[in-house]
Amino acid sequence: MTEPVIEWPSIVAILAMVAATYSTRIAGFWMMGHVVITPRVRRMLDALPGCVLAAILAPLMWRSGTPAAAGVAVAAGLMLLWRNEFIAVFVCIMVVALLRAAGL
Repeated sequence: MTEPVIEWPSIVAILAMVAATYSTRIAGFWMMGHVVITPRVRRMLDALPGCVLAAILAPLMWRSGTPAAAGVAVAAGLMLLWRNEFIAVFVCIMVVALLRAAGL
């Protein structure tokens, strides 16, 4: 049995991606530290998670048809009801999976 060979270019590439990801995250916090949080900015920040959710689910619905459309409708209803993206996405995935298992 041979030992796995460590390829340094791969490790360097992974470390570079880690550094890039971390630096963009830190840069976002640094930049937001210089922004005055007005009521308008607060409303924008509060609306952002819903926008991200819509951007993720809309292409899924477009490609997947009826099960995905039902899942998105359920997710939208849950977002309006509970304002919790995690629960909405989880239930959306479950609805789509159940409808596909049912043959739709």
